[in-house]
Amino acid sequence: MSETEVVAGITVEEDRLARCAWAGSTPEYQAYHDTEWGLPVADDRRLFEKLCLEGFQAGLSWLTILRKREAFREVFLGFDPERVAAFDQERVAELMADARIVRNRAKIEAVINNAQRAVELVAQEGSLAHLIWSFEPDGSRPAPRAGELPAATTESKALSRELKRRGWRFTGPTTIYAFMQAMGLVNDHLAGCHVRAAVDAARADFERP
Repeated sequence: MSETEVVAGITVEEDRLARCAWAGSTPEYQAYHDTEWGLPVADDRRLFEKLCLEGFQAGLSWLTILRKREAFREVFLGFDPERVAAFDQERVAELMADARIVRNRAKIEAVINNAQRAVELVAQEGSLAHLIWSFEPDGSRPAPRAGELPAATTESKALSRELKRRGWRFTGPTTIYAFMQAMGLVNDHLAGCHVRAAVDAARADFERP
């Protein structure tokens, strides 16, 4: 088929695979949707990276951040919290001059603050993953359909409150729900999406931290 079909939130591309409609707009989104979004993650550095990038996304499209992700990884040293926590104002000035990333001082300084908070959290809880996954919703919700995805949930609001209590920034409930969707705490691939079953299987096999 030469044209994209979109029915009830599902797109069917030339490869005949049904996907969530947002994945059909660009090759970058399609690859991200098929290979990352919704698969469960327990690695602290990847979780920290996604929290930071979700903060940078505020007011922007995820595609903008996705296209800059490798540059973000380079300048933030692979999002190693201990290394980022040591960034000073001279480093902030360097980042503000780097056109490859989003040059927003409040967001850059939030990453440094959140790295410091992450180091504290790991010392207290053992891992960032342990805290994050303690807010996983139960898995009883049926596969969502177009128009049924919330902007925030009880669990994302609770995790947002907990992170804010610990001094984190740019971690509002909507940002946190997008994070939870991406990191596999929920499976929000729509009913009919070809990736949904693979994510369900990955979540079933996943060892919670």
